[in-house]
Amino acid sequence: MEDISVLFPQFEPELLNEIITHGVIKTFPAGELMMRTGQFIKSTMLILDGSVKIFRENEDGGEFLMYYLQPGEACAISIICAAKAEASRVMAKTVEETTVLMVPLQLIDRWMIEYKTWYHFVLSTYRNRFDELLNLIDQVAFRNMDERLLFYLQRHVKINNVHTIALSHQQIAEELNSSREVISRLLKKMEQRKMVVLHRNAIELL
Repeated sequence: MEDISVLFPQFEPELLNEIITHGVIKTFPAGELMMRTGQFIKSTMLILDGSVKIFRENEDGGEFLMYYLQPGEACAISIICAAKAEASRVMAKTVEETTVLMVPLQLIDRWMIEYKTWYHFVLSTYRNRFDELLNLIDQVAFRNMDERLLFYLQRHVKINNVHTIALSHQQIAEELNSSREVISRLLKKMEQRKMVVLHRNAIELL
């Protein structure tokens, strides 16, 4: 209970007791698909440890990164899908080993009525994800690929609290819906400008 209360300090003790009583803690290895397109959601996830990326996948298997989830956060889309008994339209995959607390579907509506802290948490979750998506839309619609790439690297560093990004050029290209050749060329230019240092399957942001 102590760890959960630290991650979610806004929840009152009664709600925390319900979460601990009815929630199920589960750990997923790195690279595990936690949610697939077309999957019906029976519970929502509270992130306790690790990191999860939320993305869309096209018919050819290409990925479009939407946002990351960190400890103390919840997946807004899973809350919506669970509450409305709808199939997911996005994918969720662990970036590293991740521990989550699964909250059963039947509790979500009741908590919205009984606990103001849960109600405000859900609204805040919606708002934060909406703001992130607006930022992402701005990058896609109004920025060149070099600006999008820099934004992507900066966001990855900030969210994962690292300076070296352990991703290949191909992985970055897939998440930015681009080609490996384009990403490699742009990264080389960034290295020439002393913005990054390129390593094998890793990028150090300066």
